[in-house]
Amino acid sequence: MLGAVAMIPARDVIVLQGVRAIDPSRGLDAEGVDAVIEQGVLTRLGMGASEGFLEGERVRVIDGRGCLLLPGLVDIHVHLREPGFEGKEDIASGLRAAAAGGFTRVCPMPNTRPSNDNRLITELMIRKARDYDSVSLHPIAAITLGLKGEEITEMAELKEAGAVGVSDDGHCVTSSAVMRRALEYAATHDLVVIQHAEDHALTEGAQMHEGVVSARLGLRGWPRVAEDIIVARDLILAEYVGARYHVAHASTRGTARLLREAKARGVRTTGEVTPHHLLLTDTALLGYNTACKVNPPLREEEDVEALWEALRDGTLDAVATDHAPHTDADKDCEISEAAMGMIGLELCLPLLAEQALRGKIPLPRLIEAMTVGPARIVGLPMPALRIGEAAELILFDPRVSWRVERETLWSKSTNTPFLGRELRGAVMITIARGRVIFERGRA
Repeated sequence: MLGAVAMIPARDVIVLQGVRAIDPSRGLDAEGVDAVIEQGVLTRLGMGASEGFLEGERVRVIDGRGCLLLPGLVDIHVHLREPGFEGKEDIASGLRAAAAGGFTRVCPMPNTRPSNDNRLITELMIRKARDYDSVSLHPIAAITLGLKGEEITEMAELKEAGAVGVSDDGHCVTSSAVMRRALEYAATHDLVVIQHAEDHALTEGAQMHEGVVSARLGLRGWPRVAEDIIVARDLILAEYVGARYHVAHASTRGTARLLREAKARGVRTTGEVTPHHLLLTDTALLGYNTACKVNPPLREEEDVEALWEALRDGTLDAVATDHAPHTDADKDCEISEAAMGMIGLELCLPLLAEQALRGKIPLPRLIEAMTVGPARIVGLPMPALRIGEAAELILFDPRVSWRVERETLWSKSTNTPFLGRELRGAVMITIARGRVIFERGRA
C-alpha cells in the first residue's frame, strides 16, 4: 500500500517548508512558501512563516521544495456503491481511495440499492462516513423515486437530511414534463439538478461512441446527439423556470458549445468533465478493451479538444472523476456484457496535473476546477488555505513516480485502463478537519 488512511497520530505542529502554494479562492500562486499547522489549525502561511520552528518531539518539519500545497480537492460525482453493491466498493474503501487521491469532500450518486431517494438512505450514508472520521461525504439524492423518471422525490426532506443536489445519474430524466417539475421543485429549495444527458431511445444496445472505430469493431454506436439533444432541451427548461442546472460528465463538442451559449445568455448552468473524457478517445476500445467502456462513451479527438478548451475558458466549471468501481467479473467478459465505468479517485490529480505541467491547461485553473468550481456548484464550503481554521489541504509532489497496480490502490476495484501504467505525481499528505487522514508511505 502507498500509505494509510486511518487516523495517523500527529505531532502538535506540522511545518511545510518551501512549497508552491496555490489557492484559487483568492488568486494565490506563490513559490517558496512555508505553512504551519498547530493543533490542526493553519496558523501561518507565507515566506519565512516557519521561522523559529525546529524539528523536535512536538514539531515535525517537512521539506516541501518542489511540492504543491493545495486546498483539499472536491469531487461532486462518485459512486461508492453502498448500500447494495459493497462487493465493488463501500463507503469505507471509497473514502480511503478519496483521501489517497487528495479529495477531502466527495458527493456519491444515488444509484445504490435501494436508491438514495429518501432521507433514511441519505442519513445512513452520512452517518457511516462520520463514523470513519475521514473524508466528508455529501450525498447527491435522486430526482425521481427509484430513478424511474416518473415521480419526483421529496427534495425538501432530502436537503434537510443532508443532500446537496439531485440526480438520476445512470438514468436520464427523458420526460420534459418531469424535468420541468424537477427543476421548479429544486429551485424552491435551492438545489442543483444534475442531469445524466442521454436520450435512451438513441442509445439502446449501444456499446461505444458511434463513429469509424465502432464500425470497424462491429459494435452499435452511441451518437453525440443523444447527449446534445437532452442538454439543449434542459437548458431551455432551466432558462424558462430560472433553476440551477448541471450537466454531468460532458463528453461532446456539442455540449461544450451549448453550455457556452447558455452561459452567455445568463442561464444558471454548469458542467463537469471527467479525466477519462479528457485523456482518452474511442480508439482506446480497439481490441474490445472493456476497461474503456464507460457511460457516456469515450468520443473522438475533436471532442477531447473541445472539452479541454471548455475547461480552460470556464465553460466547464469542474473536473469530476465519475469514480465507478466494478469487480473483475463485471469487466472480464464480452464487451456487450461488460459494465460501464472506471475508477478515478486516486488517479485524477496525477493524470491531470501532468497535463497541466506540460502546458495543456494552466495549473491554477485545473486546481480551481477541482476545488472552488465543484464546491460552488453544490454549495459546499469554499476550499481554501485559510489561516485560523482547521486545515483542509494536501501536499502533492509532481516528481514522484509510481506504478498503478492492485497493491497500490485503496479502492476495492481496479477497473481502469491505466492499470500497469507508470504515473508521475503523487499525493504525499491529505489533511481534513485538521487531521492527517492519509500519508504516503505510512502504514
